[in-house]
Amino acid sequence: MVTAGDFKNGITIEMDNNIWQIIEFQHVKPGKGAAFVRTKLKNIKSGGVVEKSFRPTEKFQLAHIDKSAYMYLYKDGDMYVFMNQENYEQITLSEDNVGDALKFVKENDECKLCSYQGEVFAIEPPMFAELEVTETEPGVKGDTATGATKPATVETGAMVMVPLFVNLGDKIKIDTRTGEYLSRV
Repeated sequence: MVTAGDFKNGITIEMDNNIWQIIEFQHVKPGKGAAFVRTKLKNIKSGGVVEKSFRPTEKFQLAHIDKSAYMYLYKDGDMYVFMNQENYEQITLSEDNVGDALKFVKENDECKLCSYQGEVFAIEPPMFAELEVTETEPGVKGDTATGATKPATVETGAMVMVPLFVNLGDKIKIDTRTGEYLSRV
């Protein structure tokens, strides 16, 4: 159990038959009246964000989120197959569960599956991905305008904005959280 007065960023709690993660919290002591805790909560399953205030003495049950290392094996129709790195058990997730999480993940790449009571609700790809550019306009000698970018398609099919000097076949490093180009490899 945790009280609202003990909230910290990143804690997951059970409330109203849902699992919520605390994104922001602030202890407020107004001049008149009792103190309260103002929070911004994210629904783990739906992704919705709400703002809510609590009395510091309110108690909540902590929700334990399991993060396990899995290898993304392949896509079969609209199903994605993953293998547990420890016991080699395979699980299959639908396209609805996966969403955009595998936009920068190739087959045989490792990612983390987040689950609550055995139900997978999110996939965390590795922070950075090294992918080959499969489609882009050719870089022209003299194209050195500072900060100018062009669209490029990488081997997973995702679109990334890259500098003008990046060519077809180049390997690039991408931040999977933002989808931004970082460097050539």
